[in-house]
Amino acid sequence: MKTISLGYTPREWQRQCHLGLKRFNVLVLHRRAGKTQLALMQLLDRAANSTLELAMYGYVAPYLKQAKQIAWARLKTLARGLIEHGVVEVFDSELSIRFVHNGAVVRLFGADNADSMRGLRFDGVVVDEVAQVAPQVWDEVIQPALADRKGWAVFIGTVSGVDLFSQLYFAAQNSPDWFTALFTVYDTDTLDPDEIARLKASMSAEAFAREFLCDFGAGGDDQLISMGEAMDASQRVVQEQDYSFSPIILGVDVARQGKDRTVIFRRQGWQSFEPIILAGANNMKVAAVVAEEIGKHNPQAVFIDVGGGGGVIDRLRQLGFSVVEVNFGSSAFSSRFKNRRTEMWWGMREWLRSGGAIPSQPLLRQELATPKFWHDAVGKVVLEPKDEIKKRLHGGASPDLADALALTFAAPVAAVDPREEAGLALRRPSNLDSYNPFSTL
Repeated sequence: MKTISLGYTPREWQRQCHLGLKRFNVLVLHRRAGKTQLALMQLLDRAANSTLELAMYGYVAPYLKQAKQIAWARLKTLARGLIEHGVVEVFDSELSIRFVHNGAVVRLFGADNADSMRGLRFDGVVVDEVAQVAPQVWDEVIQPALADRKGWAVFIGTVSGVDLFSQLYFAAQNSPDWFTALFTVYDTDTLDPDEIARLKASMSAEAFAREFLCDFGAGGDDQLISMGEAMDASQRVVQEQDYSFSPIILGVDVARQGKDRTVIFRRQGWQSFEPIILAGANNMKVAAVVAEEIGKHNPQAVFIDVGGGGGVIDRLRQLGFSVVEVNFGSSAFSSRFKNRRTEMWWGMREWLRSGGAIPSQPLLRQELATPKFWHDAVGKVVLEPKDEIKKRLHGGASPDLADALALTFAAPVAAVDPREEAGLALRRPSNLDSYNPFSTL
């Protein structure tokens, strides 16, 4: 038997990954670490040794053009010895190679044309630069294609905020079927130490932390709230004496459609409390639960998103409750912001940075850290539209938890004089004549 060398000597970190892989895997690596080389060698090895009939292995990049530019020439270079000895055939038009002895195929795909993968059966897939891939590509296309023969998957990439990659990495920590590994620039011995020092000195601390230290908590330049800030807030402890004098505020984000949920969030000063989440509840049910929360906590203000909550607002007012409708798309109070939604999220960000505490919920942290922001042509701050945020949240979920908390920042609410507090029940609007919760505006 002739031995054909592919000229691949794995670095120590690559060797650890090849040996440690399970059925599902998430490998977090810094820029220029050699992750694509590892991915292609894994595909070649599995395809060459496959005993399965018509085995198919895929390399998926965010864009087909990107897959061709990054991986196609490299794949043919790595397989040069196999090509020269007639072990594999090359099909340039399909971006694929086929092993002659067993018919196994390695083919390149782009997540931007996910339909090209529908109906295929995969025995193994590597998804590169996962942060740029929509969650639906994994949920609705690749994962079902692996089901027939219990194929394997390797997700590989660089940190880029809150997205499919970060969600998979943290979820995999508690699953026995998953292997995870994280290698910083100081772990791989890939770059020269002098070059690392130059990069660290010339880049912002956040950018270096993301790109070379694989820090999921480091915020991007366009990230409104970083995962690190959300994590800190979820671990923060605020004593009751430090918020008991503050007004109690309810934010209610009412479900609109599909996977949206109705969320009721209570906040008092620096402390926010466990939200109430209602799935599939109609307006009457939602109004009843909000009414119960008003009776239980006697809030000084209740802000409800009018976009999906018009019926809830009408019902609560019919019952005699004083609630404030909020239109996310309406003009902001401050000329700095594009609309109310941006202004509320910005206020929430400042509260988090100043010492606000949130419940320790992974979904809430993900929702808070997902949105991006930018400045428009006239310099106003603009928050990323909800439909775009949904594309990066796992399962296409809506950021309902974060929106409900943001609603508690819809307008300033004045503190209540303790001597008057007993007479300010929201259920009796006539008692509110002398009290204006927005008196600080």
